[in-house]
Amino acid sequence: MKGPFDQEKPIYVQVREKIEDQILNHQLQEGDQAPSTNQLVQFYKINHVTVSNGVNPLVDEGILYKKRGIGMFVAEGAREKLIRKRKDLFIEDYVVKLVHEAEKLGITENEMISSIKKVKRGGAE
Repeated sequence: MKGPFDQEKPIYVQVREKIEDQILNHQLQEGDQAPSTNQLVQFYKINHVTVSNGVNPLVDEGILYKKRGIGMFVAEGAREKLIRKRKDLFIEDYVVKLVHEAEKLGITENEMISSIKKVKRGGAE
């Protein structure tokens, strides 16, 4: 896990996203043991409650599961759940806003597609 934290989001959200990113990037596989709350507290030097607020929703969503006395593990199908969730958030946070702004500016669908392809090729940012 990489630190430090930025000021844009609450730390517990960033803890959660770091674990999610490790699952999405195949650093943590299904069945692998995830870093424990205590390990995260020690590594980041942050409050136990902050770490718990980041980790517990992952348990509630079935991304991680607890083995009593052993630790947290990556659940079966966790990566697919995260991909679905992140795609939905991507569309909600970026695509909807992009389409609305494009409509205001009179940018056609073809122009948007062309611009996206150009950015993907490294032509404009």
